[in-house]
Amino acid sequence: MQINTNRLLIRKLVPDDWKSMQKIAIDFAQSKYAVYDMPLPVDTAAIISLTEQFAETQLFYAVLLHDVMIGYICLHEDNGNYDFGFCFHSDYQGKGYAFESCRAVMEQITKERNIKTFSAGTALKNKPSCKLLERLGFTLQETEQLSFHKDENGNDITFVGGIFTKQV
Repeated sequence: MQINTNRLLIRKLVPDDWKSMQKIAIDFAQSKYAVYDMPLPVDTAAIISLTEQFAETQLFYAVLLHDVMIGYICLHEDNGNYDFGFCFHSDYQGKGYAFESCRAVMEQITKERNIKTFSAGTALKNKPSCKLLERLGFTLQETEQLSFHKDENGNDITFVGGIFTKQV
């Protein structure tokens, strides 16, 4: 699958995208929102392996602007349910690229797989992600307490996560 939007090229993630994935992972690790998500590895061997695993699923998409990978979009399929996710390098946030590419992928994948519902999760404190999901037509359905990281004393850092859905 390859999608061209007004400004972007979206294609399946391939193993050779590991250097771009590493840049995105390093950038994300420095974000104030990193504490609200599963950590991505940043060392070379681990990111190469992870990128290969992601590419194998055929549900990870590289988002390119002028041949530069600026982010990725992913879907996780579980018994016909599709969980939607995304991560964009901070240099390209707030410019509409995530909305443009996410909308295009959702439209294409809906046609290909006859999807009726998408789900997505994000921390309610991650206002930019919540706003993007709402712009894409997702609505908050419920919340849950989550933790992906520990503080310096080994205690869970908990937060309220939102579970969003979109009917197609």
